[in-house]
Amino acid sequence: MGDGGAVARVVLDAPACPALVVDGASRPMALRAAPATLPLRANSAKEDAQPSAFPLRVCEAALPPGAATASVTSTGAPAPAYSVSLPLPRDQPRRIVVIGDTGCRLKKSGNEYQDCNDPQAYPFAAVAAAAAAWKPDLVVHVGDYHYRESPCPASQAGCAGSPHGYGWDTWREDFFRPGAALLAAAPWVVARGNHESCERAGQGWWRLLDPRPLQSGRDCVDPARDNAGDAPGNYSDPYAVPLGGGAQLLVADTAATTWKGLKPGDAGYEQYRATYRRLDALSRQAPWNLAVTHHPILGVGAELKPDGQLDWHLGDAGLQQSFGSLNPLLLPERVQVLLSGHVHLWQQLSFSSPHPSQFVAGFSGTAEDMAPLPARLPAGVSPAPGAVAEQFSSWIGGFGFMAMERGGPGEWTVTVHDRHGAIKNRCQISGKRSVCSVTQVQ
Repeated sequence: MGDGGAVARVVLDAPACPALVVDGASRPMALRAAPATLPLRANSAKEDAQPSAFPLRVCEAALPPGAATASVTSTGAPAPAYSVSLPLPRDQPRRIVVIGDTGCRLKKSGNEYQDCNDPQAYPFAAVAAAAAAWKPDLVVHVGDYHYRESPCPASQAGCAGSPHGYGWDTWREDFFRPGAALLAAAPWVVARGNHESCERAGQGWWRLLDPRPLQSGRDCVDPARDNAGDAPGNYSDPYAVPLGGGAQLLVADTAATTWKGLKPGDAGYEQYRATYRRLDALSRQAPWNLAVTHHPILGVGAELKPDGQLDWHLGDAGLQQSFGSLNPLLLPERVQVLLSGHVHLWQQLSFSSPHPSQFVAGFSGTAEDMAPLPARLPAGVSPAPGAVAEQFSSWIGGFGFMAMERGGPGEWTVTVHDRHGAIKNRCQISGKRSVCSVTQVQ
């Protein structure tokens, strides 16, 4: 689902696009992307880089509002005939699943090799199945779908045989195959993560997931582009997804920000200032706004230093600088809640200052962040200048999904589920404030 409404999209091995049948009437699906092997880009010329092969056809069609039934149907010739029913959006979804950071990490830099073949070590398929069993009306993915960047070493039996690189074979194993149950359960809203920047898996992002039309020049394909020339593909405008009842999602692309910060004059600095202005304008369409950004502007993370102390990672400096240059509170006044990922854990922060609640749901498959966080933030530790945390809850080292159920206006009940669907924490959102029953999930 995107700013133009709901889109039906299929990825298939067929000579032509199938038909979309809506309420018994057939209409053609348009070709979004033909099979292709995309050239190796200059800024992806790493030791393990290879051209990205996408041997399948991508087709799409808009879903009209109010449709009661929809299916993708092929009459065969030469492939066998089939008909696949599609989940349809509701005018006022009441049950929302939030997941993030779902791919299996294979990265030579840092010697990070997750056991992709072990469902205990890489449980996204189980998480997706449990989330589907919860019967959501809508799924929100907060970004980072693709992690298999380097080949699995011969010494690592746990990932033996895994594809790597940025082509379809890796997207299939990192996202489409393990996420199949949840993809079939409900419509999705997808946010873009830093792993889907042009330098990384941006080509697949634009072909397969972004809800907007695919356009040459902003598809991360041009092999001559470097980081400075990637602006058309690395940045895109925020959009709103109506949720009914005076609420909406505001989805922002933050793929190219950096926690190290941006300087005035950097392309990203002005791009994200434009993103803030658009978010502000969109937020005025509804009294209650749930913003979705991959990077948690108001979240915290930590790494253990050799002396055993915590090295705190506070918010995202790039977004804090650019958004903060327009609003010291970082987000528009009507934003009630911020949903993010990027940090590989589950987390909730609520503030006595007029900031929205921050939830981080980067715990759905990728190797987890394991540095232990305290039950309370130490004095002087704040995710952003002026943000005064009064409620803090976290889960380190557990995989799962977050669920939101709508209450009254501006009220949501949040449950945090493990990989099997068992509830590990409960939270209540009222306006910008939130509180959870468990401070540290064990």
